[in-house]
Amino acid sequence: MESVTIDDLVLTLPYNGTVPSGGDSLNQNLNVYYEVSTVIFLPSIILMQADLVPSSPAISPGYWQQRLSSYSWSRGLGTKRTSNQIATAHAYDYGSFFYSGLARRKSALSLIWVTLMAVGVTSFQWFFWGYSLAFSHSAGKFIGDLSNIGFRNVLAAPSVTSKRIPDLLFAVYQGMFASITVALAVGAVAERGRMLPCVIFMFIWSTIIYDAIACWTWNPAGWVSQMGGIDFAGGTPVHIASGSAALAYSLMLGKRRGHGTHELNFRPHNVTQIIIGTVFLWVGWFGFNAGSALSANMRAVMAAVNTNIAASVGGVTWCLLDYRLERKWSAVGFCSGVVAGLVAITPGSGFVPPWAAVIFGAVAGSSCNYATKVKFYLGIDDALDIFAVHGIGGFVGNMLTGFFAADYVAHLDGFTKIPGGGISGHWMQLAYQLADSVSGFAYSFGGTCLILLFINLMPGLKLRASEEAEVIGMDDAEIGEFAYDFVEFTRDVVNGGDMLDDDSKFSADRDSPTPNEKAFSSTVGDDPHRSR
Repeated sequence: MESVTIDDLVLTLPYNGTVPSGGDSLNQNLNVYYEVSTVIFLPSIILMQADLVPSSPAISPGYWQQRLSSYSWSRGLGTKRTSNQIATAHAYDYGSFFYSGLARRKSALSLIWVTLMAVGVTSFQWFFWGYSLAFSHSAGKFIGDLSNIGFRNVLAAPSVTSKRIPDLLFAVYQGMFASITVALAVGAVAERGRMLPCVIFMFIWSTIIYDAIACWTWNPAGWVSQMGGIDFAGGTPVHIASGSAALAYSLMLGKRRGHGTHELNFRPHNVTQIIIGTVFLWVGWFGFNAGSALSANMRAVMAAVNTNIAASVGGVTWCLLDYRLERKWSAVGFCSGVVAGLVAITPGSGFVPPWAAVIFGAVAGSSCNYATKVKFYLGIDDALDIFAVHGIGGFVGNMLTGFFAADYVAHLDGFTKIPGGGISGHWMQLAYQLADSVSGFAYSFGGTCLILLFINLMPGLKLRASEEAEVIGMDDAEIGEFAYDFVEFTRDVVNGGDMLDDDSKFSADRDSPTPNEKAFSSTVGDDPHRSR
């Protein structure tokens, strides 16, 4: 295909559908089926920065015009390439920095490790059979088949959800959704879960749980899709699934040592790291939501606008609620609210008008804030509040989408047609959204419990680390490396001896594996809020 300029466009040809792979690349130009770009999508300008994508050149006047005249980019290809890069940065950095900053420093590196490992394991699983199980063209109502195992025949044929992009590009993009979902869920191992069983869990869970929910939600053959449920970018497959899985993982692991005493009454060890994680998250979310339009069009722009509004309002709402109680302007509170707003707008970003995004952010910020108390009523030690933010936030977003969905917003891409939500008189949409949300939660929570029960019964795959490992920290016990220098690590071990084992609800019936640690209790302060 010859190079083009903005004023010299090449029209696409209709896909002929001759072979599953899309054609013979040795004898055919497979690019002719996909539209040449007349514009570079807005996130290309805003988000392709060197700090997000190290290989990106500096943006200078005339840069994009030169790029257009040098390469043949399709509208879909250019948009999805950019969105995939953004989504990749999101998956790598959010869980790593955000989760690590929330934990104690002696287990900080283990959470970075488990996030990166989730991306690695899930990316292979997605290539091996995950994509086929979720998005095969011959899928059933609940899960796909193995017709595309190992990316077999995944090349230039139009993707199952949109004719505007090829299968291979869609597979890579959706692989990042799968990766971040698993990374969110396994944050539940914080400070007491072993790494090897967790890695095995990643592969099994993504196969049995995520792939099935993604299939029934997004594959046109799925039962939710056929029923009429709407989910633009992952309210159920990503957030409800990961939130409920994290709740189940926390339940199966049991409470951390010292739960219910001042031993666990600590502040996040690195607030700056939490803020950095939130920044990456906020930027990366544009790649997920706007990119889910699967083309550079007005619907993608609307999704980006809604994403930013909901995140902003969510952060302010959470921060105000925390100030009401503590008279402090919490940075962690603002970051948590931003995440809650982003989670809630995910299913509705391409379906609702901008004014509704304000409501999404406010309701999500307040609902998820109060939901952080649920774990105490349930008696489950969800250390990082994954269920409160992602599980509850995803449910809130699904239901608000069912109420505020607008037909004219969905049709901004030029072809999507929906009857609208409750505000448009289509009240049945709320029932569809409720069915989708409840089934996603039940399947993920119940399935996760069964998977973990099976893994825990296998020799050598006990889910929980020993009490001694908890005392010294997961970084030393499981990784053998530390996020910080040895002095800081030593301080953690010393500070871990503030509390007598008899005061611990978790270990009161056992002897301490490190009895000498109690001798240090007189040398440290009594501040229960000290960062450990």
